[in-house]
Amino acid sequence: MRGQVLGVDRETGNGQISGDDGQRYVFRPRDWSDPIGPSVGALIDFEAEGTTARRIYRQPGTTMMPVAAPPQAGGRNKYIAAILAFLFGMLGVHRFYLGRNGSGVVMLVLSLTVVGLPVSWLWSMVDTIRYLVMPDDEFAARYGHRPQ
Repeated sequence: MRGQVLGVDRETGNGQISGDDGQRYVFRPRDWSDPIGPSVGALIDFEAEGTTARRIYRQPGTTMMPVAAPPQAGGRNKYIAAILAFLFGMLGVHRFYLGRNGSGVVMLVLSLTVVGLPVSWLWSMVDTIRYLVMPDDEFAARYGHRPQ
């Protein structure tokens, strides 16, 4: 069957495909057989087993086709994340907002120490700038949309 990659979680490598039959299929990194690897918008061939895609290959002769940015689940917005990082970043509030609870806790703990306070402040300023310059589709792929 043919389809298109809708999203890939950068942490786990799990993703979701829209098949030509109108159904959605999930995959894991071990299901990907193509040496290039998955990328959002890639046109692919795969075998469907229930709701899982197996033996996935990029279609020969195709290049990346742009797709609309995935929906931002839960109303996550890069501008709100940037404002939270700027105003309350030392406490890791923006990290909690984006679902990055582990690094949020690290920033919170760092803020409680004299040495860690400047580190978490610098970290939050870097995050602020990064969110503002990051393209909307990349932000949505990283923080807004998680394949089920």
